[in-house]
Amino acid sequence: MVPDVSTGSNTRGLIAYLFGPGRRDEHTDPHIVAAWDMAGASDPGRDPEASYTQLAKRLDHHVDLRTRELGGKKPPQHVWHCPLRTAPGDRYLTDAEWAEVARRIVHATGIAPGGDEKACRWIAVRHADDHIHIMATTVRADGRCPRTHRDGQRAQAECRKIEAEFGLRRLKSGDLTAPRTPTGAERAKAERQGQTVTARHWLREQAYAVAAAVRTEADYFTVLQSLGIKVKTRLGPETGDVIGYSLSAPGDTNAAGEPVWYGGSKLAPDLSINRLRERLPDQEVVDRPRYGANLADPWRHTTTAIHAARIVLDSDDDAAAQGHLAAFGDALYNVASATTGPHQAELRAAAMAFNRARRSATRADHQVATALRKAAKELAYASNQPGGLAIALIFATVHLARAAAKWHEQRGHEQQAAAAEEAFRHLQAGYQQAAAPVLADLTCRAPRAATARRFEQDVRATLPDHADRILADPTWTALTTTLAQAETAGHNPRRLLAEVGTQRELDSAEHPAEVLNWRITAQPNRRTQAARSRSTTSGTSSMSVTLRPPATPAATRPEERSRHR
Repeated sequence: MVPDVSTGSNTRGLIAYLFGPGRRDEHTDPHIVAAWDMAGASDPGRDPEASYTQLAKRLDHHVDLRTRELGGKKPPQHVWHCPLRTAPGDRYLTDAEWAEVARRIVHATGIAPGGDEKACRWIAVRHADDHIHIMATTVRADGRCPRTHRDGQRAQAECRKIEAEFGLRRLKSGDLTAPRTPTGAERAKAERQGQTVTARHWLREQAYAVAAAVRTEADYFTVLQSLGIKVKTRLGPETGDVIGYSLSAPGDTNAAGEPVWYGGSKLAPDLSINRLRERLPDQEVVDRPRYGANLADPWRHTTTAIHAARIVLDSDDDAAAQGHLAAFGDALYNVASATTGPHQAELRAAAMAFNRARRSATRADHQVATALRKAAKELAYASNQPGGLAIALIFATVHLARAAAKWHEQRGHEQQAAAAEEAFRHLQAGYQQAAAPVLADLTCRAPRAATARRFEQDVRATLPDHADRILADPTWTALTTTLAQAETAGHNPRRLLAEVGTQRELDSAEHPAEVLNWRITAQPNRRTQAARSRSTTSGTSSMSVTLRPPATPAATRPEERSRHR
């Protein structure tokens, strides 16, 4: 059961809508099922002599008294409105049951506590099988306003109790970090225009994707504008700095032809300007990856950072874990944009699903997740996917999404846990689509039997507790090919197996050989590393292998210039 609390100032206008035919003739048999006083609340739906004006006057009785006290000025936003809807598939509720629901909600929210004779006047109107509308005027008989602080949250809590007692579908408890859902008018507008999603939803996804790729606040607004999105910034009156912003989708206008604006925080809590600045520190911007021609480094560094994030989720530092989950949400967008193939759709769906899991009531420490965020941003600028490295990265995201679901579940974050689980399913499907041909290719290129037997001896020597499971794994043959390639690249197979086998436990792995295969794939090429180290030492190359941005070179002193000559 979903409540949606809002306020307004037009009593008669809301009554006319509730008892009218609806915007698309969807209202059937509108009538009052409960009220502050059923005898005093005339029902325009079933009483031929009642009118909208009569009911409005009865509801506004105490508002009018308060207005006279204020010298003819009505209290602002004095109309309280709360629709209540059951979930699809729920059983039919009778009028008497809806009446009980309405009385419990007005009691829980402070509109009309039970036994309070001076409470606000209210009515509950039913005009469909699956929902009612509770309407109240927020002026009590004693002229005071009701105590409705956090009324939406209290309504949600009461709905969870009602669901359990009435045998309805149990919805996930929220923590006020979910984005605003599109209104009925927004959904109807999208339907008329033939769009599958509303403008609000489309803008939110575009903003997340852009924020994941750019490095500065200025780039964030520039890229959004390049996509045809209108950007309006709000400047501080004294400093002239940007203190807020709003976005408008291309072609999204109101009846007057003006753009429909959505504030960043109204799209999602972590898209406000302040939350964005926590993730977009001002730093030097480059036009290409800092790894030069070696396009494998962004993939490897992102994979390594994701493995490190799993370790953080196992720690007791919730702020650090929340920071890594936010960075992982950015990484998913960049992984989806940097890959090609049929699995890309699943990766994009995973990034969208994980948006609900990337934030909770726990305040994130974004600084500790700098390595993951920077590596993911480099990935956004990678020109192609270097073979199995992309599969190794997707494999790592599958396990981190599952760890995120468990982390949220342990802390009672029901909505976030469900979102992370949904992202996990999409990532798993994408991985299976992408990995199957790569593993098949590795199997076809297996080394000679003598080499495979040598690798078998290495496995039994380095991982004796897991050797039987590894050798029985269907992907063992593919692993032998990867070991042979690693040996050619300068690795010692036995030492490499010991290293990757202890990165994380293998007991819970269903296919341990597959796990080892992708861990080895993500390892850097030893010979390439040595060559880069020699070239860097000799001064013939300035390629950086760290995740830190390159430092601005200091001016060279005259004596240093002469010494170099």
